[in-house]
Amino acid sequence: MSRNDVLISGSHITKVFGYGKQKTTAVDDVNFTFHEGEIISIVGESGSGKTTLAKMIMGLLKETEGSVKYRGIPRYLKRHADRKSYWKDIQAIFQDPFSSFNLFYRVERLLLDCIKLRGLKLSREEQFHKMKEACSFVNLKFEELYNKYPFELSGGQMQRLMIARIFMLHPKLLIADEPTSMVDACSRSTILDMLLKLRDENNMTIIFITHDVGLAYYVSDTIYIMEKGKIVERGNAEDIILNPQHRYTQQLISDVPKIHSEWNLSSS
Repeated sequence: MSRNDVLISGSHITKVFGYGKQKTTAVDDVNFTFHEGEIISIVGESGSGKTTLAKMIMGLLKETEGSVKYRGIPRYLKRHADRKSYWKDIQAIFQDPFSSFNLFYRVERLLLDCIKLRGLKLSREEQFHKMKEACSFVNLKFEELYNKYPFELSGGQMQRLMIARIFMLHPKLLIADEPTSMVDACSRSTILDMLLKLRDENNMTIIFITHDVGLAYYVSDTIYIMEKGKIVERGNAEDIILNPQHRYTQQLISDVPKIHSEWNLSSS
């Protein structure tokens, strides 16, 4: 599996909301380079700008300044067709799965939309097989869910359904914004395992948006630390967590002293 090719990069990305005295700079002159198959965590407290940056990478927010390149080519998202093409490769899952689905569509319709987005021309039998396969991957039974609406499912089922969609779409880049914050520890581990399996099978790049330095340490190849809209530290996950250089990174790690102690013991 090659992880050398640059998939997406950003140069001097800035996002400003409001004007004059009401102006707020949510993301401030950020540069990033993400490679194929790489797992990245963007870590920061609430209000650090990490979710705003994720929305700009996703193409849901337009950057005030700077530029994004996808596969080395400047990104162009003005037309609906351009955005649709981009979103075939770039997908996201969020901490609240219910906000990600149309509550008036049954599960079958939600999964069929994935087949349509990929432009696949399949028979009814082939569609059924694809949907059943995706549900099976996340330990759900399609036969029990296909006729249900999202509000009839549990939070854990919805999280798994989100991952089933990713399984069907085969994106090149997945942005996971606090994807496990609303589930219990057992479900959290299962969801992470599913996402890492997808990465291994599809050479998919995953960006975790999180405040959890423990999650970032255990799953990431690379960590970006974000404070007040700026990237204050970046590098190999182990180097960042076990030998933090910036005072903000040190503060984040000191907030979980027990875990930090265990990391130091395991590295000695």
